[in-house]
Amino acid sequence: MIAYLEGIIKSNNSSNVILDVNGVGYGIFVSTEDRSKLKSDTNHKFYIYEHIREQSHDLFGFTVEGDKEFFEKLLGVNGVGPKMALNMLSIGSTSELRSAIASGDVKFIQQASGVGKKLAERIIIELKDKVGLASDVTAGDMLSGDHASIKDDATSGLIALGYSDYDARSALAKVSKDLSTEERIKQALKGNLK
Repeated sequence: MIAYLEGIIKSNNSSNVILDVNGVGYGIFVSTEDRSKLKSDTNHKFYIYEHIREQSHDLFGFTVEGDKEFFEKLLGVNGVGPKMALNMLSIGSTSELRSAIASGDVKFIQQASGVGKKLAERIIIELKDKVGLASDVTAGDMLSGDHASIKDDATSGLIALGYSDYDARSALAKVSKDLSTEERIKQALKGNLK
């Protein structure tokens, strides 16, 4: 079993990364999120998940060990294979995906290639209680950036009214944060939610 590989990136194309480790080139599948941060001829370490089948031996790499652990949780859901799990990690950060699962945001999860409504619902049902915020999410992250919706009263209010987390966040992104919570909800309902 390979726990991790460290070496120089020789190629970073649309399907995988070629990592040179002491003269041996390993083809490693990585998420779109990770791939966008990688540059050729730089040294990187990948935490590896090996998927061995009769016809192939695939390596899936993650720049953060927590992403690999979350990937393995996704694989525990019936109907989710390694390529689909990687597609899910490609729609946003691991923290965003955890938040979507925890809040029951089917639409966000369905953005992943190959994930339909029933599978998205199964993922939520099976993982909702098993996912939480990643340990790399700090209190500062919670109050700003991608994680603002987690502590945002306006988002919680829209979710309580029956809107998905994704729809609520999208609508509130267009509304001034300087308004009161009540006013932000009103503005979101007036112009941005259907």
